Amino acid sequence: MPQRDRWDIDVPFFVEITVEAADIDRLNHVNNSVYMRYMEHAAWQHTLALGLDWQRYTELDAACVVRRHEVDYLAAAVLGDRLQVATWIAENDGRLAMWRCFQIRHADTGRTIFRGRTQYVTVTLSTGRPRRMPEAFVAAYRPAGDG
Repeated sequence: MPQRDRWDIDVPFFVEITVEAADIDRLNHVNNSVYMRYMEHAAWQHTLALGLDWQRYTELDAACVVRRHEVDYLAAAVLGDRLQVATWIAENDGRLAMWRCFQIRHADTGRTIFRGRTQYVTVTLSTGRPRRMPEAFVAAYRPAGDG
């Protein structure tokens, strides 16, 4: 049995996703753009687990929006594959920006097929303009290993 790849951090938050037909492109593997959807799903599930939901975002009149993605596609995923999409906060300046990391593994083999990181900036939800991160975001979005 092949050895499972280790997670990049000790205990990441992860969700499992099964690759569906709509995720597959003409090359018969998961389309590169679909990984962004997987990342967003894992990020929102993690955000909910951290105690922030959309209602809290609207109460704070604040949201995190993507500024930058950096991704590495390491191997293909195909129809029916079960994937573990892990995410964690890597950096948070406590003012405007944070970096969230992602690692995707095949659930059955443990092989890492994707790594990425996304920079988010905080905006005022009602205007879309940049703003200082609310204390609730600073507290919830602590880098992995802090706290």
